[in-house]
Amino acid sequence: MHLSGVLLPEGETRDLWVRDGRITFDPVPGAETVSRGGFVLPGLVDAHCHVGIARGGGPVEDLAAAREQALTERDAGVLLLRDCGSPVDTRALDDDPDLPRILRAGRHVARERRYIPGLAVEVEPPSLAEEVRTQARRGDGWVKLVGDWIDRGAGDLGPLWPDDALAEAIAAAHEEGARVTAHTFGTDALPGLIRAGIDCLEHGTGLTEELVAEMAARGTAVVPTLVNVENFPGFAAAGERKFPSYASTMRRLYASSGAVVRAAHEAGVPVFAGTDAGGGIEHGTIAEEVRALHTAGLPREAALAAASWAAREWLGLPGLVEGAPADLVVYDRDPREDLDALARPQLTLLRGRVVTSSRS
Repeated sequence: MHLSGVLLPEGETRDLWVRDGRITFDPVPGAETVSRGGFVLPGLVDAHCHVGIARGGGPVEDLAAAREQALTERDAGVLLLRDCGSPVDTRALDDDPDLPRILRAGRHVARERRYIPGLAVEVEPPSLAEEVRTQARRGDGWVKLVGDWIDRGAGDLGPLWPDDALAEAIAAAHEEGARVTAHTFGTDALPGLIRAGIDCLEHGTGLTEELVAEMAARGTAVVPTLVNVENFPGFAAAGERKFPSYASTMRRLYASSGAVVRAAHEAGVPVFAGTDAGGGIEHGTIAEEVRALHTAGLPREAALAAASWAAREWLGLPGLVEGAPADLVVYDRDPREDLDALARPQLTLLRGRVVTSSRS
């Protein structure tokens, strides 16, 4: 195949060919021109989603339901999924040529009765490092901890793990060649996680200026999942009668969430786009997350990069370079100027095959 258009992020008008499922800039005689004059991006990335969690919060009924979730992402231009914890083994989907690539973190790791029932492997601190090693060997280079959750005794968010257990567990993951990320809403769990060497934070709504500065110095990333943060007022209302302190905390975190993202970006913290799709968030909403990052204060191009070339590089996959897998999305308008264009892919190539097209 042959495409001609503006290649991002460089912004140059170039010709690109696909041969044997890979990108080449050497002309391929007889190639069919499938796109001309559009804006070509490396395939989009949802850096925080859950393939295998049903809308109600439990596991999907079967792999067919998980496959539909992945297809919904693909049709939104998302060709790389970072699955941040799933109770379902979805590896059988890896051989499906119609689905995005999935990088898995295995199952969530939480303490007993300190997370959504049925989703996590539940262990106590002395067993944390051992379980992290297990999940590191099962995943695709990531492990997902639950860093904080509601502490029913305190009636508010609270950390799950002591600092020494975190340091041992994160060191164990690194020895296994895996990176570690953690769910966090509040503030109290963050110092221990960051100082233990965690690689990324999910949500991160409780970050302070001091913690942001430490993350920037360490290179710790954050995936804010702002489309999920929009649910915080609902979480507060649902828990207010039984846990008023928790409800107050969630409303405060919601009110400051945009400022936290802006401060992280301005400090040089790597910020990536993830929707938290699965459970209460519909799949295929990456365009909404990119717009939310821009509204929070990221320049348009930075918000776009957070869901495309920058995210792919962070996760170890190439962009539009010689020999790279031909995973790309074409738009008829420049998404650097109009982020709404992301909601309407004109053409999608996955592994060098046309999988969606505005002509179909």
